[in-house]
Amino acid sequence: MGYNRSRRSKQDGPSRQTLSSRKLESQLEDDRDTSLPILEEDKNEEPPPPIIQLAMWDFGHCDVKKCTGRKLARFGFLKDLRVNSAFRGIALSPVGMQCVSKEDLSLIKSKGLAVVDCSWARLKDVPFVKLRCPAPRLLPWLVAANPVNYGRPCELSCVEALAAALIICGEEDSANTILSKFKWGHSFLSLNRDLLKAYSKCENGAEMISVQNSWLSDNSKSHKSTTDKGIDKKPDKTNAGSDSDDELPPLEENFNHLILDDSEEDEKEHGENGNEA
Repeated sequence: MGYNRSRRSKQDGPSRQTLSSRKLESQLEDDRDTSLPILEEDKNEEPPPPIIQLAMWDFGHCDVKKCTGRKLARFGFLKDLRVNSAFRGIALSPVGMQCVSKEDLSLIKSKGLAVVDCSWARLKDVPFVKLRCPAPRLLPWLVAANPVNYGRPCELSCVEALAAALIICGEEDSANTILSKFKWGHSFLSLNRDLLKAYSKCENGAEMISVQNSWLSDNSKSHKSTTDKGIDKKPDKTNAGSDSDDELPPLEENFNHLILDDSEEDEKEHGENGNEA
């Protein structure tokens, strides 16, 4: 009879000892859930927007789907300016007369950084004289990494231009933030790592030009030395009449600079005087 009672107790359900052990395991699991931090949301957090006020004049020359400036605007990182809108910060523009440098940092922090979004092939169609900005600046020699102009010197996209200026002025975190929105953004930093590092150590525009010219001169000599050693010695008839010895821009000329006609200069001067409060 004792055997029969034992079999019935097993069939009726789990023993008290089994129930107590399951209850203890359940409590331990609840404690783990409440004590361990949840890191899922932290992994998906978006980087904070740059603390620098960014802006652009958009002339609609590029493909909307490929426009880096408009993409930054969609993320809320950049403000779109009208042609006649005044901008009191630093503006990256082909009509600038000096390079952006660390001495511009205070103005960038207080008033912001802007860029002119236009096609390099249609610079003459842009009414630069109507852009009301008292501090236009050039960028030094850099290589583009965007899919449209990859490997071409000085033909940077909006995000590349803004990022370069931010890094030069010491705002590297803000530069990384806007470049992170593009799959190829890291390529721009890789292609220009040494130059950007050298530029960021310059205190003013004159030092920037000196570093740029020194770097171009050294690379020109290196390329010429490689050619003299027997690499690619055969003359190319298609380029026989061109100055393609090193394929680098002239040392004293900045390809980012656009020379305005005298009439345009007068119109710009007249417009700035008329718009001052």
